[in-house]
Amino acid sequence: MNTPNKLTLLRVLLVPAFVLLFYLSFPAHYLAATLVFVAAAITDAVDGHLARKNNQVTDFGKFLDPLADKVLVVTALSCFLQQQKVNIVCFLLIISREFMVSALRLVVANKGTVVPASFAGKLKTAFTMIALITALVYWSFVLDFHAFGLSLPDMAYTVAEVVLQILFWIAAVLTVWSGAEYLKAYWKDINPAQ
Repeated sequence: MNTPNKLTLLRVLLVPAFVLLFYLSFPAHYLAATLVFVAAAITDAVDGHLARKNNQVTDFGKFLDPLADKVLVVTALSCFLQQQKVNIVCFLLIISREFMVSALRLVVANKGTVVPASFAGKLKTAFTMIALITALVYWSFVLDFHAFGLSLPDMAYTVAEVVLQILFWIAAVLTVWSGAEYLKAYWKDINPAQ
């Protein structure tokens, strides 16, 4: 197994570690979960770069990389939803698009077509990661560091909560945009009129 595939597999293995740390109750557990999530996000940025640079693109990597991305994002969003930290409409828009694109890839793969990541898809992924990491860092401060007597003025918390919701809504809009682009580009492959 080459290095890019090992990094992708590591990302999958970091997901249960993230969940465990997110829910365990010990000092700075949100911070620990944040660090694990950031490490997983870094593997996402590095594995594809290494695979292309070293000509190590494999079928296993093509299969596992997008799956690992989706598992990481959907898991984090599910944890946030369970604790009412993300709007359910944003959550549903994001995961519905992920299921739709995965299904689309399967259908067109049977016809010998490879669906590459689009600019909108990459932008969506990057912004979703930014929103998730920003939220984790904020909650680490609010929920972990507050226990150590560190706090912000009430107004700062209100502003931060609004900013986080805006970030998630932007991620949701980018998700819908990229999903619509994929549908438009490959509609001929799934056209029900055929």
